[in-house]
Amino acid sequence: MADKKMVEAITSMEEDFAQWYTDVVKKAELIDYTSVKGCMVIKPAGYAIWELIQKQLDERFKETGVENVYLPMFIPESLLQKEKDHVEGFAPEVAWVTHGGLQPLQEKLCVRPTSETLFCDFYKNDIQSYRDLPKVYNQWCSVVRWEKETRPFLRSREFLWQEGHTAHATAEDAQARTIQMLNVYASFLEEVLAIPVIKGQKTEKEKFAGALATYTIEALMHDGKALQSGTSHNFGDGFAKAFDIQFTDKDNTLKHVHQTSWGMTTRLIGAIIMVHGDNSGLVLPPRVSPTQIMIVPIQQKKEGVLDKAYGLRDALKKSGLRVKVDDSDKTPGWKFAEAEMRGYPLRLEIGPKDIEAGMCVLCRRDNGEKIQVALDQVEEKAEELLETIQKEMLERARAHREEHTYEATTMEEFEQIFAEKAGFVKAMWCGEQACEDLIKEKLSVTSRCMPFEQKHLADTCVCCGKPAKKMVYWGRAY
Repeated sequence: MADKKMVEAITSMEEDFAQWYTDVVKKAELIDYTSVKGCMVIKPAGYAIWELIQKQLDERFKETGVENVYLPMFIPESLLQKEKDHVEGFAPEVAWVTHGGLQPLQEKLCVRPTSETLFCDFYKNDIQSYRDLPKVYNQWCSVVRWEKETRPFLRSREFLWQEGHTAHATAEDAQARTIQMLNVYASFLEEVLAIPVIKGQKTEKEKFAGALATYTIEALMHDGKALQSGTSHNFGDGFAKAFDIQFTDKDNTLKHVHQTSWGMTTRLIGAIIMVHGDNSGLVLPPRVSPTQIMIVPIQQKKEGVLDKAYGLRDALKKSGLRVKVDDSDKTPGWKFAEAEMRGYPLRLEIGPKDIEAGMCVLCRRDNGEKIQVALDQVEEKAEELLETIQKEMLERARAHREEHTYEATTMEEFEQIFAEKAGFVKAMWCGEQACEDLIKEKLSVTSRCMPFEQKHLADTCVCCGKPAKKMVYWGRAY
């Protein structure tokens, strides 16, 4: 009875997806609420996922020549004011420090919402000659944005992220780095998080404040809403001109640098939950699961059972796997339900009868399949299963996205799809912001991106009927 109750505490996603999400993050102990409104505690189970994301993303960055740095968390008001579009874009969300101890500050400081301005201020002294370029820096830090509505991982007032900030000698180099980082993000989501993404460019309306162009990877959640999962911005030389970042080129003339910026945040944990989770709780992709195998001993008080469980754990750990034994005094049924709810990719069951037969049972979290395995083949079989789970989770998520991607060529069709279904809608667009505004006002739908893979669906814009310029992915988003 107890284990049944534990799962019942999770609202079913069909009944109320938002409540299901909140139940999962709470029950799986990923976060806790705090007395600071809009800010969360990321608990060990949640932070361990972030550490694995950070480690694997950082390795990929470094393979492309990225170096990590750390800049202050405070930005003087005068510095923030230097790039007009940028400050306007962030003004409503900025948190200000007005006092140092008991003394009012001569100049207000903002707590960084993002660090473009600080990096620019730093680069203007750090870069003198073409020999100093490119600068390919990244920092892992937290940022603060005073959001009105907050949700665990998806939107909180303080969140963890990485922000890359690079400076280049030419426009071509900056554009190449912008796209390179977008591709790093896309392959990371697909290979590590098992989340398929659409790569494309944001429209003028949706681009980053102060950027020349913004590129994005968009993922589709289980409820058919889109989640912007990573962005890469080409700044051109706009920031360089505002901050006077110049270098002496090979031809001995002074030139402005060309810059990029790119970031990913803890909202990726929200994406993992909403793409892969089910009504029993979390389903974690093996490459990002802090515990890949949970060993559950059956009749653990019987002689030899716990020893065998610990022996298996040590052998599996030697193979490089992340393994734990649940040797608590809860019932096996309770342990099974808990392992499911916490999303461990594999559960290994071992009891007296299994030991006698030289076998154990491996149970897959993603599809519930149980496999009997000989004890002397456990390591090999477990590694093979984890690879299969990783691959099939991506395939399943991709199939879900395909089933929930539609095409519309008329406004009537477009409206009908959004009224009856949830997902991405591909439709042609004239390039005018007026149409984007109208669609958002009427349907609460935004342009997600102009995908790199363009398809000509019709000659005219889905909204106004004027000649179409681009195919756009549209959706309701988090």
